[in-house]
Amino acid sequence: MSHPQSYEILLVPAFADGKGAAGEGAGTKDSGTGESGVDEPDTKDAGPGSPGPGEAIRSAVVAATGETGESGYPRYAGDGMVADIDPATHTVEALLIDGSELDYGLSVRVSERNVDGDADR
Repeated sequence: MSHPQSYEILLVPAFADGKGAAGEGAGTKDSGTGESGVDEPDTKDAGPGSPGPGEAIRSAVVAATGETGESGYPRYAGDGMVADIDPATHTVEALLIDGSELDYGLSVRVSERNVDGDADR
């Protein structure tokens, strides 16, 4: 099985329920971290200038490194992020952002990148 050579990783507030802008593309997956299961997003902590539901607060295009990560899945790196991604489900199994683990309150969305650099949607 050949693995995708690159992905786009989006960090979104955990209150994004997948029905907003980030969840509309068919190629996006959620890692399952931080999802509340609530139908309506909880925006009570979102102040002025805060990203809305489904809006990415950071993104990165990561490319295959040829290594296998601690989780046993292929490792991808780029733009300050290092991720172990299951190519069968497009699930992020491990993620470091600028050398640190994912903060509480954030979710990860992933979309596969085509050879020409466009995201699969």
